[in-house]
Amino acid sequence: MKRAMGLALGLGLASVAPAGAEQAGFLPYTNPGVIAEGQVIYEENCAACHGAQLEGEPNWRERDAEGYLPAPPHDPSGHTWHHPDAQLFMITKFGTEAMVGNGYQSRMGAYEDVLSDEEIVKVLAFIKSTWPDQIVEMHNERNAASN
Repeated sequence: MKRAMGLALGLGLASVAPAGAEQAGFLPYTNPGVIAEGQVIYEENCAACHGAQLEGEPNWRERDAEGYLPAPPHDPSGHTWHHPDAQLFMITKFGTEAMVGNGYQSRMGAYEDVLSDEEIVKVLAFIKSTWPDQIVEMHNERNAASN
């Protein structure tokens, strides 16, 4: 994951990362301006599947009739916070199928031609900013462990 973190920061994400972010990851989740911009981008590009309140689709843990998993929540009830910043960035940019591999199928496509790297970081920062302190702390620990 160090390589992915380096790749992400090498893509220009350092410009939106908070000071001292190395241990906590690179999402500027405490920056009010970034959070506000990320919320707008989320509403325009993500809420249709992941929910206006980050609640995800119903029965998101159960495959549908076509074999796909519904969009998971990004609130604390989901598993977004289980993944370090770099992995969340890569999933969003390149799509779940590309990141999981082994023939995994997902409706979560790549956003590399839709959102800039900076916009992806802002969306992820917005999402993280909504989590309770305990979840943020656990997520920061995952980021530190992935370095």
